[in-house]
Amino acid sequence: MTSKKTRQFPLPLSSVVDSSSKGRRAGIDRLTPQTASRNAAQHHQHNPPKPTLPSALRTRAPAVVPSATSVARPAMLVSNAVRRAMVDRLVVQGIRDEKVLAAMDAAPRHLFVDPALASQAYIDASLPIGYHQTISQPYIVARMIEILRDNRQGGKLDKVLEIGTGCGYQALVLSMVAKEVYSIERIKGLHELAKNRLRPLLVPNIRLHYGDGMLGLPQAAPFDGIILAAAGMEVPDALLKQLVVGGRLIAPVGGERQALALIERTGPSSWSRTVMEDCHFVPLRKGVV
Repeated sequence: MTSKKTRQFPLPLSSVVDSSSKGRRAGIDRLTPQTASRNAAQHHQHNPPKPTLPSALRTRAPAVVPSATSVARPAMLVSNAVRRAMVDRLVVQGIRDEKVLAAMDAAPRHLFVDPALASQAYIDASLPIGYHQTISQPYIVARMIEILRDNRQGGKLDKVLEIGTGCGYQALVLSMVAKEVYSIERIKGLHELAKNRLRPLLVPNIRLHYGDGMLGLPQAAPFDGIILAAAGMEVPDALLKQLVVGGRLIAPVGGERQALALIERTGPSSWSRTVMEDCHFVPLRKGVV
């Protein structure tokens, strides 16, 4: 069951953390850190539906396949079958948005982790990317984007802001479901890493920025959706103001115990919030390094 209330601005994220079982999605066990639980959809295990890649993504998909000059990877890592197995697992875990599933099927996650970890790229786990940061597990990436798309515009996302670029993988997935993606990273080394990872893929609708994500990106606002890849105790005022009315913000919130929180802007100075499910992320920090 989810909880839903309307609050006036500003909205502290600490108010979103639910210490009871009410904050969990119906049918989902409590998630262990960065590890998805199975839900009531487990009866689909034996015959999970096969997501079909939309025509727009079929056109783009070849652009994310590494060329012969790319860093050598085992052939099994770049096969469609490996990613499809990951997608089938996402279906079993409860992901239903066909466009999100198709984007996960097209995005080469193995190109965004260290070569030594490439063999683990498609397992359902977060992996280190340096600077004490991680690439989120496939389930949590798919789940957060699915929530972002479940909006009043029928899933349409013209402009999305990502706080915490990391290695660039989530930005790539977002680029396949949104018209424009703006992504901010506060760690210079990761900002450069993301640029290096994304540059060979020639993705035209991602704009990377080095800066303090807690300030948002007012020059590009307003945004239909905002997604945070780090957990704080409150929503920065700047991010709330940069949502369009009707827009959605999805973020992990809390300290030692965290939960995914959906915040929707319902008016010029009002927001609603819904607690989704337990999660675990690195902490949200201000400034740049």
